Amino acid sequence: MQFFRYYEARPVTEAIQHVMVVGGGSAGWLTAALIAAEHGAGLRVSLLESPDVATIGVGEGTWPTMRDTLRRIGVSESDFLRECDASFKQGSQFVGWVDGGDDYYFHPFVLPQGYGDANLVAHWLRAHSQVPFADLVSFQPHLCVAGKAPKQAQTPEFAAVANYAYHLDAGKFGLFLRQHCVDKLGVQHVQDHVIGVNSNENGDIASLQTRSSGALAAELFVDCSGLQSLLLGRHFGIGLVSQQHVLFNDSALALQVPYAARDSPIASQTISTAQRNGWIWDIGLPTRRGIGHVYSSAHTSDAAAEQELRNYVARHGGPSDCGTPRKLSFQPGYREKFWHRNCVAIGLSSGFIEPLEASALALVELAATMVSEQMPATRAAMDLVAQRFNDAFSYRWGRVIDFLKLHYVLTRRTDSDYWRDHCRAESIPQRLIDQLELWRQVPPSRYDFTRVDEMFPSASYQYVLYGMGFRPDPTRAPRASDHPEVADRAFREAASLTRRMLPALPSNRELLAHIRQHGLPRDR
Repeated sequence: MQFFRYYEARPVTEAIQHVMVVGGGSAGWLTAALIAAEHGAGLRVSLLESPDVATIGVGEGTWPTMRDTLRRIGVSESDFLRECDASFKQGSQFVGWVDGGDDYYFHPFVLPQGYGDANLVAHWLRAHSQVPFADLVSFQPHLCVAGKAPKQAQTPEFAAVANYAYHLDAGKFGLFLRQHCVDKLGVQHVQDHVIGVNSNENGDIASLQTRSSGALAAELFVDCSGLQSLLLGRHFGIGLVSQQHVLFNDSALALQVPYAARDSPIASQTISTAQRNGWIWDIGLPTRRGIGHVYSSAHTSDAAAEQELRNYVARHGGPSDCGTPRKLSFQPGYREKFWHRNCVAIGLSSGFIEPLEASALALVELAATMVSEQMPATRAAMDLVAQRFNDAFSYRWGRVIDFLKLHYVLTRRTDSDYWRDHCRAESIPQRLIDQLELWRQVPPSRYDFTRVDEMFPSASYQYVLYGMGFRPDPTRAPRASDHPEVADRAFREAASLTRRMLPALPSNRELLAHIRQHGLPRDR
């Protein structure tokens, strides 16, 4: 295969008129949709997809940002829910992460009631320490336990009673986005296989040589080619910064599990259950559950991981035979940089860390949005935009790694080397060690995370810290800024909201059945 052929150099001041996205799936089509929706007819957008390469087809969890993304590209939420076998997600539930038994805690999507108005943590510990932190400060864990939907049938599309995201079928989502991009947004879909990369004399990509369509030229190439990272990794040689010394998981086994009955409840949260050498995700869609085991190949074998997965399915209402699980392997890490010359990587081609907290699609949304909004008008401006992009996403990947590691370092489990190794100081980023020391004195706050576009707000750190049993220094003296009376009022408000919402909201399955038949009102 010839990957280098030099064309005549183009002037670096040329206008950006054509963007080519390489690779389909959720990442490619979401990126194409956001760029096309932002620029309309003023910018040509193509997506080159190989018929020989299958998409990964997993990644079934999203963040609430997805609602804004879908609205921005102009899709109907009702159509999306129907066509993508999607359901509502209101957060994550972590089972067995603290002691390895039936312990659990929630990371909901709503901020604690009264957050920022008082030191909720201090008053929780002084007056209500017997109640789990999230259960006291938020109504949303109670909605999840009851299997409630985050809105009512009369609530308009994308509006919420309780903040929510989605669970979805990733394969169907990619097809849904493809149809919308081609039919509504004018994206040109090219089905062909890349056999080479043609370069300009200045080192930029000039065009992609394809098997049937010849050389396809563009001014900006977006690498959404998945783990192979065809352009940024393979062609430009931009290396991967491994994070396996921090987060050990590098393998996953995935199953699609039918419900025991057609009217079985649909979980309102991603359920993440810790195992001896990894953890199992359990995601409820309208027609099935997606269940998979993420684990470290250095700590267990594929056979042992598969047995744990099958044991979990059997214990949680699945059939005795769910078929053969799909094996996925990955190297946890991210690229040394994400935008090089006239190529930017988005999705798995830019990196991947384990699916805990569903950051993969969120990073796609953030990257594609930044590319669409900061699209350089000329090649001369591209390097400045690329530097800004690289700085932003180096920071974001670092925050993702810190936050995911936080779930492991506070465990009290000692039943395997996997959990013991996660707590060794040499596997913990120094930045996280320093923050944990500060959080012994004061809870996470806006002073810890100062960027407008932080990946996880300080409230998310509080949910995980106190859900995992972390406790501040008990000798800390009360301060005037604690405002215990404000905190107490916030706790009462959270309890009042819980009492009002539980009887007023339908179950997930009830609302999804209504949407399938009648749809949701359009917000005019």
